[in-house]
Amino acid sequence: MFKKRYFTIVSLLLVAALVLAGCGGGAEKKDAAENTESSDVIKIGVYEPLTGTNAAGGEMTVEGIKLANQLFPEVLGKKVELFIVDNKSEKQEAANAVERLVSKDKVNVIIGSYGSSLSMAGGPIANDAGIPVIGCSPTNPAVTLGNDYYFRVCFIDPFQGTVMANYAVGTLGAKTAAIIQDVQQDYSVGLNNYFEKSFKQLTGDENAIVAKVNYNTGDKDFSSQLTSIKTKNPDVIFAPGNFLESGILVQKARELGITVPILGGDTWEAQEFLDQVKTTKDIYFSTHFDSTQPVTEMSQKFMEEYTKAFPDKQVNAFGALGFDTYILALDAITKANSDDPKAIRDALAATKDFQGATGIISLDEHGDATKTAIIKKVADGQFVYEGKVDPK
Repeated sequence: MFKKRYFTIVSLLLVAALVLAGCGGGAEKKDAAENTESSDVIKIGVYEPLTGTNAAGGEMTVEGIKLANQLFPEVLGKKVELFIVDNKSEKQEAANAVERLVSKDKVNVIIGSYGSSLSMAGGPIANDAGIPVIGCSPTNPAVTLGNDYYFRVCFIDPFQGTVMANYAVGTLGAKTAAIIQDVQQDYSVGLNNYFEKSFKQLTGDENAIVAKVNYNTGDKDFSSQLTSIKTKNPDVIFAPGNFLESGILVQKARELGITVPILGGDTWEAQEFLDQVKTTKDIYFSTHFDSTQPVTEMSQKFMEEYTKAFPDKQVNAFGALGFDTYILALDAITKANSDDPKAIRDALAATKDFQGATGIISLDEHGDATKTAIIKKVADGQFVYEGKVDPK
C-alpha cells in the first residue's frame, strides 16, 4: 500500500512539473517580482564601459552616479546599493553585463550605458526580464524604440543632428558639407544621417553633401579619407564618432591643411579628445551640460559637489548625466512607493518636469527626454560654451 501511494504522489508531482514547464514559454516576459529579492536594500545595477575604446566616457558617467549615491544613499528608508559591471565597450559584454545584473544580482533598476550600440545590446535582456533601465547618454532613437522598459535622460540624435545642421547653416554660413562616419558605430551612422537630412533641407540643395566617407572603430590613419574630402572643398565637415578616433582625425585634418570648421557630437566632450585638438581652431560639438550655464538648483548642487569630490577634474556632461540617471531612479522609486520593477517602470514613464543637473527632464511616449542642447567649441585649450538650442 505504501509503495503504491508513494508511486501515485511521485507521478502527480511529475505531471505538475511538466505542466509548469509547458506554460513557461521562452517568449513571454519574466515576472520581475520573482526576479528581484525583497530586502532592506534597493539594488541599482550599472553597466558602463570602464575598459576598452569607450572607457573615458564610462568612467565620467560612473563618477556622476557614485557622487549621487554618496549624496542620496537611501530611498523609502532603505539603503541604496550600486552593482557596477564593466561592459568593456563591447556589445556582447554589454548583453552579458545586463544578464548578470538581472539574474545574479537581482537589481530593481539598471543604469546604462554610454554608447548607443552597447545600450541596444543590453536593452532586450532587461525588457524580457521586466527590469527598467535608464540610459545616461545613448542618443540613437533605436535604444528605446519598441522597448517599454528603456528610458533615458539625454536628448536623441534626430534633435542633435538638426541642432548641428542648423548651427552649420545659420551660424557658420555653410552651404556645403562633408560627412565622415564610423560605420561600426550606430551612434556615428545614425547621427550623420540626421545631420545630412536636415542640412539638405536647410540649404534647399539635394547636392549639399559633397562627400561621405567611412572608417572603422580603432582606425588611426585617416589620410585617405581626408585627402578625398579636401578635393571637394566643403564649407564644413561633420564627423561625430568616438573621442579617440575623432581626436586623431581632427588633428590630421589640420596637418593636411584643411582649415574649415569641423563639427561633432556629444562624445567629443572628453579630455582624451581635447588633448589631441587643444591647439586647433573652429572645432564645435553638441553636448548636454555646461558648468558656466546652470539651469536648475540641482545643476548648482551637482557642480559644487563634483568640484569637492574631484578637485583635479573638469565638471563634464557625462558626469552630470550619470548623476541625473541616479536621482531620477530614486524619484521613480519614491513616486512608486515601491521597489517593484514594474511599479518603478510605470513611475518613470510618467516623468514630467523633473529637475536634473542637466536641465528639466520630461519623458515622451518613447521614454526619451525632451532637453535643451548645448554647443561648445575648443578655444585656448579648453571646451568653451558657445550657445544653446531649446527643443521646439
